[in-house]
Amino acid sequence: MTGEAALPVACSSGIVVMGVCGCGKTTIGNLVARQLGMPFLDGDSLHPVENVAKMAEGRPLTDADRWPWLAVIGTELAEAGPRGLVLACSALKRSYRDAIRANAPQTVFLHLDGAREVLASRLEDRRGHFMPATLLESQLATLEPLAPDEPGVVVDIAASADEVVAEALAGLSKAGALTRSH
Repeated sequence: MTGEAALPVACSSGIVVMGVCGCGKTTIGNLVARQLGMPFLDGDSLHPVENVAKMAEGRPLTDADRWPWLAVIGTELAEAGPRGLVLACSALKRSYRDAIRANAPQTVFLHLDGAREVLASRLEDRRGHFMPATLLESQLATLEPLAPDEPGVVVDIAASADEVVAEALAGLSKAGALTRSH
């Protein structure tokens, strides 16, 4: 799949690839964006330096730390234009997703979900990221899965990246987030 050309689809909105640390937001987000012919942005690059420093020290962010960042995330999605945007962002709580949708109401969420053991194993193997594996537990405690009335899909990350992307695209299409372009 990763070598295929972009699908002839249009996205009526931005797609936020969400989940806890280690779920593959950047990897899967990049692959989904490539398949859809859309730009990709890693929300981590939008954090203020204070947030990055705090996480690098192993301290979880507070809601007060997150609100300005979430506003920037929503603005990026709102300003993406007709081409859309795939953006990686933890979006752990419904209130965070609501804050994003306040700026970008058509946003759809792709929740990458996985077992604690799978996530921990991936974090042990990850190198060069500012966020330490020790923050996994606080993220899991904070996570509020997508509610049935929220626009989005949940995909299990246990499969290969190509299988996760295929399931994500099928789910997004079924949810009406993707339409065939002519």
